[in-house]
Amino acid sequence: MKKIVCLLLFVLPLPALPAQITLDSLERMCAVYKGVNIDSLHIYSGKGILLAREEKDEAMLATFYRYAGIAYFQKQEYDTSSFYLDKALELAVKLKDRSREADTYLATGYMYGSRSDMEPLIAYMLKALPVYEELNDNDKVIETLTGIGSAYRRTGNEEMAVRYVNKAKDRVDESTNNFLKGLTYFELGALEPDMNKSVEYELKTVEYARASDNKVLENLGNQALAYAYLSDELQNYEKALLYARECYRIACEQGSTSYIYSALTMMSTIYYRMGDYKECENVSLQAWAMDSTNLVEALDLARNISLANIYLGNEEKAAIFLNKYEELTNKYTAESYREKTVEMEARYESEKKEMRIATLERERTLYAGLGAAIVIALLSVIGFLFYRHRSKRKMAEQQIKQLEQEKELVAARSALDAEKAEREIIARDLHDGVGAMLSVVKNNMNVIKSYSVIENKEAEYFNKVLDGLDKSIVELRRVAHHIMPAVLMEEGLFAALDDFCRSIPKAEFHFTKPYHRIDPEKELVLYRCAYELMNNALKHSGASRIEVHLNVDEETVYLSVVDNGEGFDPQTVSQGMGIKNLYTRLAAFDGRMEIYSEPGKGTEVNVELKL
Repeated sequence: MKKIVCLLLFVLPLPALPAQITLDSLERMCAVYKGVNIDSLHIYSGKGILLAREEKDEAMLATFYRYAGIAYFQKQEYDTSSFYLDKALELAVKLKDRSREADTYLATGYMYGSRSDMEPLIAYMLKALPVYEELNDNDKVIETLTGIGSAYRRTGNEEMAVRYVNKAKDRVDESTNNFLKGLTYFELGALEPDMNKSVEYELKTVEYARASDNKVLENLGNQALAYAYLSDELQNYEKALLYARECYRIACEQGSTSYIYSALTMMSTIYYRMGDYKECENVSLQAWAMDSTNLVEALDLARNISLANIYLGNEEKAAIFLNKYEELTNKYTAESYREKTVEMEARYESEKKEMRIATLERERTLYAGLGAAIVIALLSVIGFLFYRHRSKRKMAEQQIKQLEQEKELVAARSALDAEKAEREIIARDLHDGVGAMLSVVKNNMNVIKSYSVIENKEAEYFNKVLDGLDKSIVELRRVAHHIMPAVLMEEGLFAALDDFCRSIPKAEFHFTKPYHRIDPEKELVLYRCAYELMNNALKHSGASRIEVHLNVDEETVYLSVVDNGEGFDPQTVSQGMGIKNLYTRLAAFDGRMEIYSEPGKGTEVNVELKL
C-alpha cells in the first residue's frame, strides 16, 4: 500500500542537462532536487553512481552514494538507504575526506529521524558537529544544531532542545542560506508555547522555504501552522484547513506518499472538529485506502471514520471501523511491547532481565484489557447516541478522552512498578554482593596483617588501603540505601525521611500528626519526591536551611519541602526532567504537586497524595 502514488501526482519538469553529462552537473542536479522532488533525486543519484564508477572517482562516488541514501529514506526504503549511506561513509573515511564524512553522518542522522529513532539521530549529528566546527562551515553547524534540537524536542527534552536551537539562532543571522533560516524558525515555532508567537515563527518558515524552493520545509511549516490553528488556544478551523490543504498540494507535487497520508489525516481531524462529518469520512477513507497499517495515524483515521458515521447515522459502518480501531489498538500494543521486550532482553541478564520482561507482559495484559474496555465503552456510546439524540456527541468525545487518560495512568503505574523492582535488585546486589565481597577482602587483609611482619613505611600504606576499603564499604552502603532504602521498606516513610534528613546538616524534619503506615508504593513515591526536591534545593538554591514537613490524616498525605534559598520565577525557569518525572509519578496515584517561589524569597513545594 505504501507504494501507491497519489492520482494527483504532479512531477516537476526536469531541467535539460548539458549534452555532455559530467559528474559536476549530476551533483548539481542532486543538490537541486534534494528536498524538492524525490524521484528526480533518485534518478540523478543513480546516474552519478554509474558515471563515478566508470571514471573511478571515489570522492564523487561517495557523494552520490550519500544522495542515493537520502532519496531512499525519503521513499521510506530504510534498508536500502542504510546500505548506500554505509558505503558513502566507508569511502569518505578511506579518503580521509572530513567534509564528506560529516555530510554522511548528517544524512544518516536524518535517515534515523525519518524513522522516529531519535537516539541514533542525535548520536550521528553529534559526530558531525565537531567536524563542521573544525572546518568552520557555519551553515552546516547551523543545520546540525537545529537537527539535534529537533531530536530533543521530539523526545520531550525541551530544555536540551531550546539550548541547541538557540545556538543555531545565534548563528543564523550570519548566514545567507534561506533554507537554514526557515529550518531554525520552524524549530523555534515548534518549541514556542504561545500559539500566536508560534504562528509568527512558522509563517517565516514558509517564507524562507519558498525563497529556497524547499518543498519539504514548506510542507513542515504549513503543517505546523495547521496544528497551531487547530489548538485549543486559537481554534480557527478555517485557517487550519487552509494550511492542511496546502500541505496536501505540496505533498502531491513531491510525490511523497507519507506527506500525502499525513496531510489527509490532519484534514480528517479538522473536518471532524468543524462538524463536517461527510468530508471527515471522505478524506479519512482516502487516507485509509493509501495505508491502513500505520499504527499511529491509522488509529486516528479509524476513530474519526467511526465517530463521523455515528453522526451521519450509519451504524453499520461505524461498527466496522470501531472494530478496526480495536484491531489497531491491539497491534499497536503488541508492537510497543515487542520493541520494549527486545530492548530489555539486550540490557539485562538473568534475574534482572526476567523480572523486567515479566513486568512488560503484565503491562501488555493491562493494555489489552484497556483496549477491550475502550471498544465496549465506544459501543455503548454508539447505542446511546442512536437511541437518544445526536446532541449527546460531547459525551462520546469526553469518554474517549477519559479512557486515553486512564491508559496513560496505567502506563505510568506499570513503569513505576518496573522501576521499583529494578531498584530493589540493584540495591540488593550492591549490598549483598559487592558489599559482602569488600568485607571479605578487608577481613583477609586484617588476617594478613596479623600474620606478617610489616615495616613502618609498608604498614602506613597497608593502613591506608584498609582505610580506603572502610570508606568504600560505607559509600557502597550509602548508595544502596538511597537506591532503595531498607528503612523505608521495613519501618516506613517517617523513619526513612527522618533518617535521610539526619544525614544532611541543613535539613530539619517536622512531623505534625500521629504516623501510621500507608501503601508501600505510595510511600516510595513520596520518598522519591522528598529526595529529588531536597537534592534540587542543595544543588541550586544556596539555602542554609531546608525543612521537610510530613502530615498524614485519614484521607491524604501532605509533604512539603521548604528552603530559604535564592528562589526563582517559575514562569521563566523551565522545569528539568527530575521535576517532570515527579509529576508523572504522582499522576499515577492521583497526586498533585505545586511549586511556590520568588527570587530572593526561597522556595516551597507542596505535594498531596490521596491514601
